[in-house]
Amino acid sequence: MIVAFIVAAEIAFWVVLAAGLAVRYLLRRQRASTVLLLAVPLIDVALLAATAWDLRSGGEPSYTHGLAALYLGFTVAYGHSVIAWADRHAAHRLGGGPRPPKLELYGRERTAYEWRIWTRTLLAAAVTVVVIEAMILFVDDPDAATPLRSTEGAAARAVGIHALVALYYMIWPGKAPSGLTPGEAVRRDAG
Repeated sequence: MIVAFIVAAEIAFWVVLAAGLAVRYLLRRQRASTVLLLAVPLIDVALLAATAWDLRSGGEPSYTHGLAALYLGFTVAYGHSVIAWADRHAAHRLGGGPRPPKLELYGRERTAYEWRIWTRTLLAAAVTVVVIEAMILFVDDPDAATPLRSTEGAAARAVGIHALVALYYMIWPGKAPSGLTPGEAVRRDAG
């Protein structure tokens, strides 16, 4: 049942995001668009409530409950940047705005970018662990909490893998193609 709620939350996220951007750029209703986009976090609240309700109703704690916590962690840490990305592309496609630049990073800029993204992954994992620990307290059965604890391990592995990626770019950041200055290499038109 929780998997259905997670799928519904993901679909609702994209539907509300598309509706908010359509209202903003096709109907030119900035305030209505802002209200719609501010409703996106309510989807996470609904998922959290559904998860708590399932556990309270006697649902056996499982990896899917932990998956709901992972989803919540991801949306807290990355949701705003996904919305901003979609907004830039909608502004170009629907609002006649400039084409979003293609991000090309080299050297220190790439290293700094990777560590900033790693920080978001760390935040996502922290939110996941807090939600899972709250679930474990809610269930109050250490033996039944094992599947939830495995999700904490998955969150920790994601942080570790992302740290390795950031470390790779710290050691081998890459160089800008010849003929480009570092400023030009950071953002070029994707034309």
